[in-house]
Amino acid sequence: MTTGGAAPASSSPDNVDGRRVIAKVRRRLLPFLAVCLVANYLDRVNIGFAALLMNKDLGLSPLVFGLGSGIFFFSYAAFEVPSNYMLERFGARVWIARILLSWGVVSGLMAIAWNEASFLVLRLLLGLAEAGFVPGVVLYLTYWMPHAYRAVALSGFMLAIPVSSVIGAPISGFILEFMQNVGGVKAWQWLFLIEALPSIMLGVMAYFWLTDRPAQAEWLPPSERKWLQETLDAERAAHPEAAAHASLKTLLTRDVLLLSAIYFGVVMTLYGLVFWLPQIMYDFGYSPIAVGFLSAAPYVVGGLSMFFWSRHVDHQGGHILHAALASLLSCAGLAVCGLLSSATLTIIALSVSAAGTFAMFPIFWTLATHRLPPAQATGAIALINAIAALAGFLGPYLVGWVKDVTGVFHYAPPILAIGPLMSALLLFRMMRAAAQQQPARSIG
Repeated sequence: MTTGGAAPASSSPDNVDGRRVIAKVRRRLLPFLAVCLVANYLDRVNIGFAALLMNKDLGLSPLVFGLGSGIFFFSYAAFEVPSNYMLERFGARVWIARILLSWGVVSGLMAIAWNEASFLVLRLLLGLAEAGFVPGVVLYLTYWMPHAYRAVALSGFMLAIPVSSVIGAPISGFILEFMQNVGGVKAWQWLFLIEALPSIMLGVMAYFWLTDRPAQAEWLPPSERKWLQETLDAERAAHPEAAAHASLKTLLTRDVLLLSAIYFGVVMTLYGLVFWLPQIMYDFGYSPIAVGFLSAAPYVVGGLSMFFWSRHVDHQGGHILHAALASLLSCAGLAVCGLLSSATLTIIALSVSAAGTFAMFPIFWTLATHRLPPAQATGAIALINAIAALAGFLGPYLVGWVKDVTGVFHYAPPILAIGPLMSALLLFRMMRAAAQQQPARSIG
C-alpha cells in the first residue's frame, strides 16, 4: 500500500462513492479541528509576545523565561501517552472537549502570575492541560480516514500551526500596543485573558460537534457509514499485529525511537523560535505592533510551503527524501542567521527555515502513521510526540541561555540548526535502509 498518489475511488455493493464520503468527513471534521489547533498554538506561544512587557513586570531574566517557556513540555510530555489512551476509552467528543476547556482556563490564569515561581507553576499546569491534543487528533483521524486519504487530511489539519501565528502575531501586537492599563489591567494580562476565550468556547462546541466513530455518524447516510467503517476495519485487519495488545515495552520499537529522534530535531527548531521570535524582533527596536506583523512573516512562508510541499509529495511520493530535504532547508535558514546583522535579512533567513520546518510536519506524520501498526498507533503516536516534546524545553532554554551568556540572540539560531540537521541525517539513513529492504517500503 502507498500513501502517495491519488486516492482510489472506492465503492461498495451499495454503490457508495468513497470519494464523496471522505469529502463529507473532511468538511465536517477538518475545519473545526483546524480552528481548535489555531487556538491551541495561540494559547501555547502567546507567551512570546507577553514577554515583551511581562518579563520586566515579573523580573524574569532571559534564562528564567527560557526555562518557563520550555518547562511546559515536561508535564505535556508526561501526560501524552495516558491522554491518548483516555481518548480511546472515553471518546474524542468528551476528551478533546476536556482538553480545550482545561487549557483555556489555565491559559487565562496566566494573567495572574506575579513572580518567577507562579510563572513556572502555571506553565507546568498549562502543559498538563494541553497534553494529548495533537496526538489525539492524529489518532482520531485514523478512525475516520483510510490510508489513501490520510496525508491530505493531516496537512489540512496541521496547516493551522502556521496560520495560528499569522493570525495571532498581529492580534497579540495590537493588544500589547493599545490595551496597556485599560481598566487597570496590564496589556500582557489582557493578552492572556482575551486569547483564552476561543479555547473555552471551542471546548463547549467540541462536545456537541465531534462524533467518536463512523458507525455513530448520524450526519452520514447508513450506507455511507457502513462503507467507511468496513473500509477502516479491513485496513486494520490487514495488519497481523492488529489484535496484539500494545504495552509500553512493545511501543519502544526501533521505528518509534527513530521517528521520535527525527521529530525531536524539528520540534527543537520550532519552539526555539516561536517563543523567542517576538523578542528577537523587539531587540531590533520595533514597536509591539510592528513586531506582531514582522513575526507573522515566517509563518506565512511556512504555511504556503506546508500546503504546496505536502501536495507535491502526495503526487510524487518519496516521503522520506522530501522530509529530509525539508529538514536541510530548515537547517540552512537557521545557520545563515549567524552571519546576519539586519532585521530584514534575519526575517528572510528565518522564513527560509520556517518553509522547511512547516513542510516537514504533514510529511512526517504521514510517514509515521504508515510505518506504525494499528495496534501500536494509540500509544506510539503519543509516545513520539511526547519524546519530541522534550525538544520544546531544550529549544527555548538554549536560546535563553545564549542570550544570558552573550547578551545577544545572534548566536542562538545556528545552535538550533543542529536539530533539523540531525533529523535530515536520520532520514537519509532511514531512506538507505528502506532501499536495502526487500521488498522496499512503498512510502519511501
